[in-house]
Amino acid sequence: MDYMDSGLRYTPKSDKDWDNTIQFLPASDNKKLEKKKGPGTVGAVIGVVIFLAVIALMTGLLVWHFHFRKDVKLKRMYSGSMRITNQAFVDAYESSNSSEFKALATQVTSQLKSIYSKSPQLAKYYVGSTVQAFSEGSVIGYYLSEFQVPKGQEASVDSAMSSMDKLVDKEKRIRSRPSNSLVLEDVRSSALDTRLISTPFSRVLRFSEHTKPNKIGQIQSPGFPNSPYAPNTFIEWQLRADPGNVIKLDFDTMNLEEDCSNDFIKIYDSLVAIESSAMEEMCGYYSPSQPLTFLSSRNVMLVTMASNEEKNYPGFRAKISQVQRGSKDITCGGKLTGATGTFTSPNFPSYYPPQITCQWSIEVSPGYAVKVTFKKFLLSEPGMEDSRDCKKDYVQVNGKKLCGEKPDGTVTETSQTNTMSVEFFSDASYVDRGFSATYEAIDVKDPCPSQFQCENQRCIKTALQCDGWNDCGDMSDELKCTCKPQDISCKNGLCKPMFWKCDGVDDCGDLTDELNCGGCTSGQFTCKNNKCVSEKLQCDGTDNCGDGSDELNCGRGTNDAETVCSDLTYRCKNDKCISKVNPECDGEPDCTDGSDEENCDCGRSLFKTSRIVGGENTEEGEFPWQVSLHVKGSGHVCGASIISPKWLVTAAHCVQDDGRTRYSQPGTWEAYLGLHIQGNIGKTVVKRNLKQIIPHVNYNAYTYDNDIALMELDSPVTYSDYIRPICLPAPQHDFPAGSNVWITGWGATREGGFAAKVLQKADVRIINHTVCNTLMKGQITSRMLCAGVLTGGVDACQGDSGGPLSSPAGSRMFLAGVVSWGDGCARRDKPGIYTTVTKFRGWVKEKTGV
Repeated sequence: MDYMDSGLRYTPKSDKDWDNTIQFLPASDNKKLEKKKGPGTVGAVIGVVIFLAVIALMTGLLVWHFHFRKDVKLKRMYSGSMRITNQAFVDAYESSNSSEFKALATQVTSQLKSIYSKSPQLAKYYVGSTVQAFSEGSVIGYYLSEFQVPKGQEASVDSAMSSMDKLVDKEKRIRSRPSNSLVLEDVRSSALDTRLISTPFSRVLRFSEHTKPNKIGQIQSPGFPNSPYAPNTFIEWQLRADPGNVIKLDFDTMNLEEDCSNDFIKIYDSLVAIESSAMEEMCGYYSPSQPLTFLSSRNVMLVTMASNEEKNYPGFRAKISQVQRGSKDITCGGKLTGATGTFTSPNFPSYYPPQITCQWSIEVSPGYAVKVTFKKFLLSEPGMEDSRDCKKDYVQVNGKKLCGEKPDGTVTETSQTNTMSVEFFSDASYVDRGFSATYEAIDVKDPCPSQFQCENQRCIKTALQCDGWNDCGDMSDELKCTCKPQDISCKNGLCKPMFWKCDGVDDCGDLTDELNCGGCTSGQFTCKNNKCVSEKLQCDGTDNCGDGSDELNCGRGTNDAETVCSDLTYRCKNDKCISKVNPECDGEPDCTDGSDEENCDCGRSLFKTSRIVGGENTEEGEFPWQVSLHVKGSGHVCGASIISPKWLVTAAHCVQDDGRTRYSQPGTWEAYLGLHIQGNIGKTVVKRNLKQIIPHVNYNAYTYDNDIALMELDSPVTYSDYIRPICLPAPQHDFPAGSNVWITGWGATREGGFAAKVLQKADVRIINHTVCNTLMKGQITSRMLCAGVLTGGVDACQGDSGGPLSSPAGSRMFLAGVVSWGDGCARRDKPGIYTTVTKFRGWVKEKTGV
């Protein structure tokens, strides 16, 4: 069905489809046309006729091909709205079946035809219009218009449609207009989303809901939650509220296919799909803990949903209600006084409404200045992520416009006087989360007492200056520095932590930290064993390095019988080896027996990662393999990782007895799976006791070598959105220095207690083994790896012992390491040490079968 197949419309005769009417003549029977012996008049005439017929046929085909075939017409759909100022809204206009609706719709379609006739580009291609709905104010009409446009003329039609307001003015000036003509204002038009017309949906469903005061309604995808939504279907929900109210749409479930080009939900601040009124587009799976609440600018809203023919998911459910204008959710601005205070965009941390303007006037005591710090700043729209002119949504502080997405706390503005004006503006299309801000009165002469003032007016601790970290956000704390002896002194004047040396990443910006790393000269390849060979010898079928590293990633494919098995090559189940690095669970079967893609239901968070979660807090379900290990009666002590329904991986030092507690005994522990906030044991959390604990037999309590242990649960768990395993890497899996990994935990220490209630995360980077061993004075064995924090402050996430070091690979994460010793989340200048899981892959399989 077509998106236009409803409502009142004018339907012309369809054009001929030239491609389907081509017919070719059958081949001639050469024997029948064979020349008879001797000349014959009849035969000659027949030959001439056939010759001329062939010439005519060829000419006709050529004329058709070069003339008519060029005249390919494309269907173009435009949606729009108009305000009819000489009409008053009546309740009957809500129903498209009422006589009042049909009468006004006829007038609208007639007047649209008249308007389009004033444009040569539109008049000759116009097909017809459909009125979709009416709403209050005086009366607003929502319509769809169809055009059949010759290929190559689309831009001219788009341009003409973008000037609809001028055409309306032109139509108004006609003296012969009927006296009962509609008076139109605020005419808007935009091309319909091509996904709505490129696919002929097999089902088109439409629903209408009018909210009631103090009542919460509900909309959901058909069949939810008992069955997936239907394939190849388009659905729309027209939502209305009483005059003087706006629509509030609050999703409690959102679970669609990940790719928005296949299945999607789109919300409009309108009753028809006008792209200039689109508020948000969504697909994928969102955590229920993530706020997905939208407010309209007026008393109408449209929710659309489209699906393709395959991979259909559970769908969505949302609550709908009406909010009276002037209520707390949609009011903003005002006068702020006092030494400190806070303010936010409307509806924060959910989406602010479109078409809203807020004005705050901040005033502090005379002799002081106003300093505003944006703790959260999310004002980004599709296609405008890098925009600097802020033509769409923005915050304006004392005349300076700010927009886009900024790191937490890095946007700071200071006034010259004791007053400041802050304005927030959102246009008609696409909304975001908005901002939260604090203000304070500061001494103009000493704005950062006992601290360093950044060029962007941010204040940081003096100790953070010249430490290699961009604490200011604008690098001003790292300029004009004298480096400490233990730091890397970059040639450009920057100072960087020594553990970033030789990790394959240009931290200095001038490669200073990557010089003198024992690498090979230009034209040579550096082997894994640091041997240098000519680049010409790479992938020549010969092990020139001696460890096979010059024959990795040679692209010889799954049927390569030449790959020699080594410690660096991936071994398939059939004992054949492939040269591809890290082939397991990458979505491409590389082994001839497909074994590299077996057991790949792991390492994925099913939820979309939210941007709104602050600091280093994780989103609920973001790391579903994280386990909290509690000593019974004492609370959280260590972390662990799920690797199967019955088995966990943790650190051996977590299960060593001391004088007070028998940590080595299963009865001492209880494991909490799916936990996000300590002490908050909700329905998504599963508690299990332990059946057995297996520490590595060679664990060394003095050096922390072989610091790994296995725990078997007393009964298997059922996987859910919040409980899933992490992928175990193959013994040959490569985690190169410089690659980003995640460390997670609640910040517990072995002695008990916890530093954070909410599961924390930190983005860290794997550090070169040789450099780390130098930093740690020779304490690093071949079974350990090091990682350091890339971002965050001094107190960035102290992870749990036994917790995971999660390495992203595509859409999955692999267990690169187990938190062992040092600072779990690797404080500045002090890398964290982790047990290298690849070294124990055989041991894990031997003990668990995983």
